Amino acid sequence: MKRLTLLLLGALALPTFAAERVISIGGDVTQIIYALDAQADLVARDSTSQHPAQANKLPDIGYMRQLNAEGILAMKPTLVLTSELAKPSLVLQQVESAGVKVVDVTGKTSLDAIPEKIATIGKALHRDAEAKALIEKVNKQRAQIPQQPLPVKVLFVMAHGGMRTQAAGNQTGADAAIRSAGLVNAMAAIPHYQQLSQEGVVAAAPDLVVVGEDGLRTLGGEEKIWSLPGLALTPAGQHHALLVVDEMALLSFGLDTPETIVKLRKAAEAVKHD
Repeated sequence: MKRLTLLLLGALALPTFAAERVISIGGDVTQIIYALDAQADLVARDSTSQHPAQANKLPDIGYMRQLNAEGILAMKPTLVLTSELAKPSLVLQQVESAGVKVVDVTGKTSLDAIPEKIATIGKALHRDAEAKALIEKVNKQRAQIPQQPLPVKVLFVMAHGGMRTQAAGNQTGADAAIRSAGLVNAMAAIPHYQQLSQEGVVAAAPDLVVVGEDGLRTLGGEEKIWSLPGLALTPAGQHHALLVVDEMALLSFGLDTPETIVKLRKAAEAVKHD
């Protein structure tokens, strides 16, 4: 009996955490929550949160850059884990004012941001040990990315339904990913995303074109890529040097980004050897 009493007292002394009702905002954030095996607490997610596939079964609170306080609060969350890129910030302030804890997760476009995201989310969900193990795994993947520069010029093409096809300049996630692979952004001289022009593309002379899977479908297939302004007149167009990637994996600087950057580097090395 005495031993049983001691066991019960010991159990009571252990830290206990009430079940959270978590809303995740940002595809990178949601994927990390699942990787930490903390998805049981999720009650909703934003529309960019589509990986892993089971996340799509959760209620959708809308696009992360067009948030609505009423939609978030209707899910009765106790915790909102949100990318700091989510907007409008006023909505998140309203959610916090309603008594909901809001934790911002870095939106920096760098490989160093990935362990930071994992640590922030792990701490918020009391999954520190799992977070440490996941950070070690990510760092091993990062170690596979060659550090030496390779003078291959890469053009990232953004193509979404309802908008004109654009090229990624500096101050974009694509530019950061290209540079992380040790490569050269063919459009580094322009800021943000700009509409493709024949003159600009020919002058940039990309060796390799990168496009997202959804973007390729939007354009209508690989042959349509080479009919975009100026591309047929570039080294990439002459050799049909094209890499199709998961756009979110490349641009979000989440769990799939290191592996995707390795693919980008290998594609660039293949172009260099041709």
